[in-house]
Amino acid sequence: MTTKLLLTGLALLALSCNKTGDKEKGNNQDTTKPEIVISENPNSTGKFDINAIPVSDKDLGVFPFFSIPENLQIINKKAVEKKFDRIFFPIDGVFQAVEGRSWKAGIEGATGVSDSWSLPYFEKSYDEAIKAVGGVKIYEGKVPTEEINRIKEQATYFGEDGSIDYWNNIVKVYVIRRANGDDVYIQLAGNTAGGNIQILQKEAFKQTITMLKADQIQKDLSDKGKAVLHINFDTDKATLKGDGKEAIAEIAKVLNADKNLKIAIHGYTDNTGDEKHNLQLSKQRAATVKQELIKSGIEVSRLTTEGFGQNSPIADNNSEEGKFQNRRVELIKDK
Repeated sequence: MTTKLLLTGLALLALSCNKTGDKEKGNNQDTTKPEIVISENPNSTGKFDINAIPVSDKDLGVFPFFSIPENLQIINKKAVEKKFDRIFFPIDGVFQAVEGRSWKAGIEGATGVSDSWSLPYFEKSYDEAIKAVGGVKIYEGKVPTEEINRIKEQATYFGEDGSIDYWNNIVKVYVIRRANGDDVYIQLAGNTAGGNIQILQKEAFKQTITMLKADQIQKDLSDKGKAVLHINFDTDKATLKGDGKEAIAEIAKVLNADKNLKIAIHGYTDNTGDEKHNLQLSKQRAATVKQELIKSGIEVSRLTTEGFGQNSPIADNNSEEGKFQNRRVELIKDK
């Protein structure tokens, strides 16, 4: 009898321990599901550092470096390629802007090929090709919604061909580090219907706009009735940079050469940020130009100002080059 009771007690104790263990195991599963999945950087310390990525000396060939996998095709047979762009890449679960030459495309199964689309095939094809030239996967996961919302107004390219659906798809990000600093960033994602891939080679912005001199401003005012200037202000402010003051000195030369000339100063911004704020900023910048001209001895009666914010762009706001074109001051000959 004593032996039977002892065995019964041990059985009940073992059952109790198993239930407790199962419950703790379930709790651990609930609390450890990662939103950020993996990084395959061999030297990762938990925080992305480009210097920890091995440099690749492989010949990458011609940009965008990678062909389309067999039996797949670009949607609408057209990729979006820009000489200079800014793309946000989720690194460590946080979007970071990278600037340079870009290529974006939506990918689908080839026309006329039965069951040609496969997400695992799409992902594995690029994964192996990228790693074969020294690329490293630095992020794989689903980006937190609050992080997407943080940058979506700045990422004005969202919605165009090749855009990644961060809200619903897991994204994979790779980097190929180059010795000269022209690192290549790649991100891709997809679902059961198709996928998207974005490739950017890091590159410094090359300025192609030069400051208009007094004679050109005068000619534009005479021939066209207006002159378009790209006067440099401090970022998101109405204070002038050094070369901005030089540009205003050229305007003053024109006004001093023709004492009967009156001008309207119109300010414009790109579409980054809040529309109401941009309108106010454009008015403040036009007013700054006016005040600087008054300091140069130009009579206030010859100057008027107005700001139009992000309205009436003269270039595509989806590229950094276009945004630069839109951040401008126009001088209108006042009749």
